Amino acid sequence: MKRKENNKICKHIQENEIDINGKHIFSRRSFLGSVGLGAATMGFWPLACSPKATQNAQVIAGFDETIDESNLSEGWVPVSDRKIRVGLVGYGASKFSASFGFQDHPNVQIEAVSDLFPDRCAELAERVGCDKTYPSLEELVKDDQIEAVFVATDAPSHPRHCIEVLKHGKHVAVAVPVTYGSVGEGEQLLEEVKKNPGLKFMMFETSCFRQNLYEMRKIYQAGGFGNIVYSEGEYYHGAPLSVKPGEYKGVGSYKNWRQGGPPMWYPTHNTAYHIGITGGTFLEVSCYGTKRNDGSSANQYNNPFNTEIALFRTSEGGISRQARSSATPGTASEIGRVRGTLGSYNEKYEGRMVNLPDLKRPPLPPGVPAGGHGGSHGYLMNEFVLAILEDRKPLVDIVASMNMTIPGIIAHESAMRDGELLKVPQYS
Repeated sequence: MKRKENNKICKHIQENEIDINGKHIFSRRSFLGSVGLGAATMGFWPLACSPKATQNAQVIAGFDETIDESNLSEGWVPVSDRKIRVGLVGYGASKFSASFGFQDHPNVQIEAVSDLFPDRCAELAERVGCDKTYPSLEELVKDDQIEAVFVATDAPSHPRHCIEVLKHGKHVAVAVPVTYGSVGEGEQLLEEVKKNPGLKFMMFETSCFRQNLYEMRKIYQAGGFGNIVYSEGEYYHGAPLSVKPGEYKGVGSYKNWRQGGPPMWYPTHNTAYHIGITGGTFLEVSCYGTKRNDGSSANQYNNPFNTEIALFRTSEGGISRQARSSATPGTASEIGRVRGTLGSYNEKYEGRMVNLPDLKRPPLPPGVPAGGHGGSHGYLMNEFVLAILEDRKPLVDIVASMNMTIPGIIAHESAMRDGELLKVPQYS
């Protein structure tokens, strides 16, 4: 069996063998039904998947979502036969370097991979079918064969790592957020992007390619909402119902950067439900927080909150409520809604526009899965690849990235000041 075929089967197992509580539900029957008797009888398991990849897998909120994967490629037409040589960096708890499907795109060649931990690096290389590895991002970016790099490292390192990629003359895509808690580091990255106008920068904000937000953006651009007078974005990352208050530690992370983090420092899954629709900005914010379950602020960020609710004034003159909650029990959610002068969208569009624009997401190349987070992963990766091939601005460029991320940092500052109204920096 070819390595790429092994990788696809391994991916199926990793994404479907575990239920929401982390219990293994994989069975021989489901495996045979999914991948066929031939694959199972060839002893593929030890060849395609390392035991660590499956035994240590965990379901992360948003990753377990599925969509109808039929007809994803209907209407797809290649824009080029060129292959972009891509480097992938970072294979931690989220396994992001492999989950967006770069290895499945016909216009991509995985040139090299990297992770600081040798076992993770080897696992990533096996997963994406690549033989060249580097011990760090700093070494990988020196490879002249690499044209573009996907940065899936720890969030506090995102600005520094993206700057390093750009300084070596390579396009860069990065997992969210573009900067973690530091306005200054985000602005340094913004300046580096401006210094390199020929290079593409894109943040992989998943909500921007969720079906509902995609529809809202298309309707807004067609004039179906008029002016947005009110919007809502919500990102709830819940603790399992079986966990006692104060015990939930969340998803593992490099140097425990996630533990105790201010909710609004990781805001883009919710702020996209305004910025990703309108392309506008937030002007000012008042935000309140609720105390952590254990009532403590004893963490590396001195952060007392696990929920923050912000009210923003928008550049259109409207109001946007943005909610971000961590470690509270219940269903995880990344969702939003808008109300405008001509129409609204809750679960569907209701308004004065009769002839709606085409609301189907663009076709994916054959073999590229939609992936997690509402089937957004493949679309984000494809958008980045197309931006390079077509030499155009990607959907979530540096300006959109800053306008989705920085308001959350200011919102947390407002919460720490008991809701004081603060101005939000503007990027355009």
